[in-house]
Amino acid sequence: MSLDYDHLRKTILALTEGETDAVALMATVACEVHHADDRFDWTGFYRVTEPELLKIGPYQGGHGCLVIPFSRGVCGAAARTGEIQLVPDVEAFPGHIACASSTRSELVLPVRDAVGNVIAVFDIDSDQPDAFREADAQALSSILTSVFGTFERV
Repeated sequence: MSLDYDHLRKTILALTEGETDAVALMATVACEVHHADDRFDWTGFYRVTEPELLKIGPYQGGHGCLVIPFSRGVCGAAARTGEIQLVPDVEAFPGHIACASSTRSELVLPVRDAVGNVIAVFDIDSDQPDAFREADAQALSSILTSVFGTFERV
């Protein structure tokens, strides 16, 4: 069974309609995505809280790393480059940070605000190797743009 991203998008957009608080939006997205597919072992956000630094935000799953510099790991690479990181084998990723020893593959997507600034990254870990496809990355990226693309920092 493949994930019905159209249904997931509609559900998330209905739940977040009119919400302007970034943390509330992140909590809702993390919850809905996490429970949408058995491949998703850890699902959450790392927020840009100061230059070159990510701090854990709303998530589902076991404990995550609290702080990740832009210079380290898959999440740091997504924040630093502004590009999606699709990693079939985390052990082969230079500088991978093992927040959970069970993680085998990872998908990290930059989250941009209304003016294009990276405000967070959305991290999905799987305990399965090679769990993610380009179709997952594109569908989730589209959902994140729909939710956060009009967000403006106050």
